[in-house]
Amino acid sequence: MPHVKRAVVIGAAMTGLVAARALSETHDEVVVLDRDSLPGDAVPRTGTPQARHLHGLLARGRDLLEEMFPGLSAELLSLGATSADLQHDICWTLDGHPMHRARSGLEGLSMSRALLENRVRARVAALPKVRIQERREVEGLTAHAGRVTEVRVVRLDEDNLREEIGADLVVDASGRGSRSPVWLEELGYERPAEEAVRIGMTYATRHFHREPHHLPEGKGAVVSLSVDNPRGGALAREEGDRWIVTLAGILGDEPPLDDAGFHAFAATLHDPRIAGLIATAKPLEKAVRARFPASVRRRYEHLERFPDGYLVMGDAVCSFNPVYSQGMTVAAEEARVLRTCLLKGDRDLACRFFQEIKRVIDVPWLMATGGDLRFDGVEGRRSPVLRLANAYLGSLGNALERDPAVGRTMLRVANLLDPPHRLFSPPILLRVLRANVRPGQARPGPGVDRPNQKAPHSPDTRGRTGNREHDGPRSPGRR
Repeated sequence: MPHVKRAVVIGAAMTGLVAARALSETHDEVVVLDRDSLPGDAVPRTGTPQARHLHGLLARGRDLLEEMFPGLSAELLSLGATSADLQHDICWTLDGHPMHRARSGLEGLSMSRALLENRVRARVAALPKVRIQERREVEGLTAHAGRVTEVRVVRLDEDNLREEIGADLVVDASGRGSRSPVWLEELGYERPAEEAVRIGMTYATRHFHREPHHLPEGKGAVVSLSVDNPRGGALAREEGDRWIVTLAGILGDEPPLDDAGFHAFAATLHDPRIAGLIATAKPLEKAVRARFPASVRRRYEHLERFPDGYLVMGDAVCSFNPVYSQGMTVAAEEARVLRTCLLKGDRDLACRFFQEIKRVIDVPWLMATGGDLRFDGVEGRRSPVLRLANAYLGSLGNALERDPAVGRTMLRVANLLDPPHRLFSPPILLRVLRANVRPGQARPGPGVDRPNQKAPHSPDTRGRTGNREHDGPRSPGRR
């Protein structure tokens, strides 16, 4: 009887699903295990509490998912997702500066994370080689002669039966809580070294009923955290005639969950649109909160020994500050790498895979951690190059207000379509220089929608107790 080549994926969230899609091209059977009960409807589930908060799918991520699942964008639109030109339809306020709104050709999709995951899971479940098994918790791995051969599983039902599932390849896509470092130690291998940038991010989210007269100037709004006001927020459309509003603070500055506190926090942002909607729209449920302590990168590519038949990907390798919306796109890029590596054979698979995803991770990791290290109180090495880059990026404000080409370039970089050095190219440098030679003349051009005034901001509304370690940064300043 011929050998059935089986792959086992740990985790059925977005990373596990795109991994299963890639594995279905090279394996006879793909088993996806998840400890949750997986809902049939597009609702958040216990294992992905972040799904209750606003998610952004970068333009590069949309392209990759469409490549894996043709027609996915059209399906999502038919179910209530919103298509938006990322520069024309979204009101961006970056470091306190409203971006010049213009057609960019960058099309984004706005919908709930739950809807996106639900439709991708349905696509993966329909693949003839894939079986998704819910209520399965992986306890550990079994290895023989330097190769992982089985996963040890507990069925989370009345009897809690244990079983071992044989596999030619096991992929850990279980997310930030990955137990791979522990499992490697149990098998006699070293843990990977970890890098962390502790941002102490806390975000709070609430849904509101969407009516036609709301935000007539656009389909969403984003206010970035800035060094003079390290608070941010975003407002986006979701299916079911809903707005989702997410507010964020760092280093212990937590958005309140009560009605008055939630609105007061939003009123401190540089753009008053979000607070204005909160004040007038009908809330659909109570606000919910989540915390993100640190961006963490596990350096699997540095390990000298690693078992055959085992890989780790997604947030289990590198977990980014969620305000940059990079996680799903990076996972999709890693799935593409996985497919390419497998098509070249199993020899030295782990070494090749970890080296290749290092190249995928390097740029978004630099962008996310470099952005976080702008803030006093965030610990980490600030190299001269990083200081210079952050100083330059901090000078883009006038150009963003008056020159749509600068905004379009920034959005292409942020959406992982262009490399970061594109922002430092001579044509963009010249545009930034022109905008800053006479900054007083910077005025929004045609089509620009600039708020009349900045929202009030008083240190007394920050909710700090004076404990710097837990309650927020000292007066922010660029480093």
